[in-house]
Amino acid sequence: MIYLLKHLGYAFISTIGFAFIFNTPKAALLRSGLAGAFGWAVYIVVNQVSGSVVLSTFMGSLCIGLVGEVFAILNKNPITVYIIPGIVPLVPGFGLYNTMLSLLENDYDGALLHGSQSVMIAIAIAGALTIALSVNSYRKRVFRRRSRLKI
Repeated sequence: MIYLLKHLGYAFISTIGFAFIFNTPKAALLRSGLAGAFGWAVYIVVNQVSGSVVLSTFMGSLCIGLVGEVFAILNKNPITVYIIPGIVPLVPGFGLYNTMLSLLENDYDGALLHGSQSVMIAIAIAGALTIALSVNSYRKRVFRRRSRLKI
């Protein structure tokens, strides 16, 4: 439990830090931090259950996309205000670093291992955000259709 709370705190702080760097409006800083911390919590839980980093990243990114969408609707901000900083804890920077380090050390098997996993994580992030944005697009289309029928 302490492990999860510590990780949530780190994810919250790092997300707020990147939101600050990306010039997120001050009113949205805490919500951006909450989106990142929630996504990281999902990542930790799914990773402990499944053992798959790629699946964990996909589920965490999907949750960040959906939470970001809810925050964007409630606060009338663009969704990017919440999902761009929220995704930062899930980006495979360490894997990319290990890929480059393995290449420099002429360890091509290690570079292939780390590089392929980093690419799969990046694809999982992109796929999850695409699904979350598609759900929002579908929701808007249904809402417009219903409002036209009521007129």
